[in-house]
This record gives sequence, C-alpha cells and structure tokens, in this order.
Amino acid sequence: MKESHRTSTQLRSSWTLGLVMVSLFTLFPISAEAETARWDIDPDHSAIEFRVAHMVVSKTSGRFTEYRGFIEMDADAKILKTIEATINAEAINTNHEKRDAHLRNPDFLDVKQFPTITYKMKSSQKAGETYTFVGNLTLHGVTKEVSLHGTFNGVTQDPWGNTRAGFSADGKLNRKDFGMVWNKVLDSGGLVVGDEVQIHLDIECIKARNPS
Repeated sequence: MKESHRTSTQLRSSWTLGLVMVSLFTLFPISAEAETARWDIDPDHSAIEFRVAHMVVSKTSGRFTEYRGFIEMDADAKILKTIEATINAEAINTNHEKRDAHLRNPDFLDVKQFPTITYKMKSSQKAGETYTFVGNLTLHGVTKEVSLHGTFNGVTQDPWGNTRAGFSADGKLNRKDFGMVWNKVLDSGGLVVGDEVQIHLDIECIKARNPS
C-alpha cells in the first residue's frame, strides 16, 4: 500500500509540473523567429556616401540622396538576418552640377540604362562589437560581392512613438570591377580619377509597426 501511495503521489506531482510548464509556455512562448522584426531605412536621417581619389592629390566626396531599404533583425540579440537596399542612381550629388552630369552619363553610372543600384546581404559575422556584412552589390549592370564593416549603434524611442536603431559601416570597391573604366592621363603621368571607391554609411531605421 505504501508503494502504491508513493507512486500515486509521484504521478500527481508530475501531472502538476506538466500543467505548470504548459501554462508558462502559453504565457511566454519561446520562439527565435518571434524576436525578428523588420526595420525600414529612414532616408531623412541616413547617409550613403563615397570618396574617390582625384588627380592623386585629393579626394572627391559625394552621396546618393534617394534610396529605400530595410533590415530584418533581432535587436535585443543584435543579430542581423537581412539587409536590402535600392538606390536611385540618378540621385548622385557631389555638389558640382557638371561633374554630377558626367557621373550620370555612360562613362560612369549610365543611369538611363541602369537606373538603380541594389545591395542584398548574403551573410554576416559578429566579432565583439564589429560586424562584417557580405552582400551582392549590383552596380552599372554588374553584380559583385562587397564587404562592409560596421557597428550597431543601439536602439532608442523617438518622441512620436517610433522605435529607432542606427548603424555605421564602411567598405570599398574597385569601379573597374563594375565596368566603369573611363579615365584621363594627366601631363604629370597620373590619372584624373582613382579606381578605388571608399564607401561610408550612416543608417537610421524605424521598426515597422504590426498592423492593427
């Protein structure tokens, strides 16, 4: 009888524990995907900039002023799963109208034939507070892998109830890899435009709200 009573008590305890666990999982579901959200790039508070050598002795800088994109990430865990962006190639600005017109023509971006520039992340790695993103950049009709190295600058709430996050990143590419080979030789033997293009990004994004 004592053994039977002990077994019955153990069964009731196991049943009670099971009910408690089910209740906890119902109240607090464990799902890695539930942590992932979409964050839309806010172009009014972001910058996509570049620099390239000019006549060896200096660098010319510019930016693109029209673009859209989004990031899918778990902000609490600082895990980025998707980065996609589309840039309007015509919206290039180096603060010099004649130079901008040249950059839009077939010698460089050829914006009539290739109106957009796109980037899609393929993979990411985190080492300490630094991220390395590898993605496909499609520029001037050519797709190549480009790496970006950056930091996650944190999350905050704005006065209008939006949740915002920020990133900074840098990278580089060789414009000739994308079919932009125009140049001129200076009398001194140097070139008017360098081949390496340095990229700098400051990206602010807004967490998408769940539809009500």
